[in-house]
Amino acid sequence: MKNHLSDVIGQKFPGQTVVIVGDLVADQFLRGTISRVSREAPVFILRHDETETLAGGAANAATNVASLGGRAVLVGVVGRDPNGDALLEKLAASNVDCRFVAAAERFATTTKVRVLAGQHYAARQQVIRIDYENGRALGDETVETLLENLPNACAAADAIIISDYNYGVAEERIAAAARRIAAERKIPLVVDSRFRLTNFPGATTATPNQEEVEQILGTALDETSCAALCERLGYRALLVTRGNKGMILIERDRPPLRLDAVGSKEPVDVTGAGDTVIAAYALGLASGLGFAEAAALANHAGGIVVMKKGTATVSAEELTAALSHPENVEQKAQTR
Repeated sequence: MKNHLSDVIGQKFPGQTVVIVGDLVADQFLRGTISRVSREAPVFILRHDETETLAGGAANAATNVASLGGRAVLVGVVGRDPNGDALLEKLAASNVDCRFVAAAERFATTTKVRVLAGQHYAARQQVIRIDYENGRALGDETVETLLENLPNACAAADAIIISDYNYGVAEERIAAAARRIAAERKIPLVVDSRFRLTNFPGATTATPNQEEVEQILGTALDETSCAALCERLGYRALLVTRGNKGMILIERDRPPLRLDAVGSKEPVDVTGAGDTVIAAYALGLASGLGFAEAAALANHAGGIVVMKKGTATVSAEELTAALSHPENVEQKAQTR
C-alpha cells in the first residue's frame, strides 16, 4: 500500500484542485532578545528582532494543499489592513490562488501574535500569545461577495474544505452553498470546525479532534458514540484526531479503524496540525482514495508537521519519504 500511496502523491496530487473556504488568520511570530529587567515593573524588556507573518486557519490548510502539490483555491475574507496585506503576500508566495478572497473595509484581519523570547545565543521560547479577533459580523455585502465567489472558485474543484475557526466566514448560507456545489459536482466536502461541527450536517466527512467530539457527545470518546454522531450528521466517515494517540476512522458499514501516531510521542509544536491533516485527507479523497487510505496519508502528514516549529507545512517529498521510512520522522525530531 505504501508504494501505491507514494504513486498517488507523485502522480495524482498535482492534478487535483481543492477549494478551501473559511476563516483566514495571520499567524505572526514576534521574535526578540531579552536584554534586562525593567525598572518600571518586575518584567523582562524584550528587544524586537523580527516579526514573521505566516498563514493560519483556513489559509494554513490552503498552503498545505499547495505544498503537497495540489492546486489550492482560497475563499475567505481579510481586512484592508497591514496584516491582511502581509497574509495575502505570504499566500501568493506559497502558490495559493487568492482571486476569490474578499477584502472588506470594516473587517480587521484576525491575527494571532506569538511572542518568542530568549537571551543572546539561546533558543527562543513562546512566552505569550496575543489574539486580535475581528469583533464585527461579516455583513450582508461581504457574505454576498463570498456567495458570488464560491461557485467561480469551485468551477474545477475536485474537493472542498470548510475550515471553520468560528470567525464568521463558514456561516449557514456559505456552508449550504458549499454543500450544494459539492453535491452537484459529486466531489467530497470535508469539514474542520472549532467546536461547531453539528452546524455542518450533510458533508462527506470531517476531521474533529478528540476534545471537540467529547464536547459534542458530553462524554468520553468511544467508538459507538462516534459512529452514532457520524450517522446523525449524515457523514460517510468521521476521522477523529487524538494527538500522540493517533486517529480513529469511523466509516459507515465498516468496523472502526485505529491509526497509531507516526513519529515521536513528544511533538515540537502542534500549531496548525489540524490544517495539515485536513489538507492531506482532502487531497487523498480528491485523488480517488478511500477514507482509510486518505486517513493514512493524513496521519503521516500530521506526524511530520508537529515536529516543526511554528505554523508549518508538509511537502510532497516529505510525505513520500515518511511513508517509506516512518521511523525517520522520529529520528529527525530528535535532532531538532
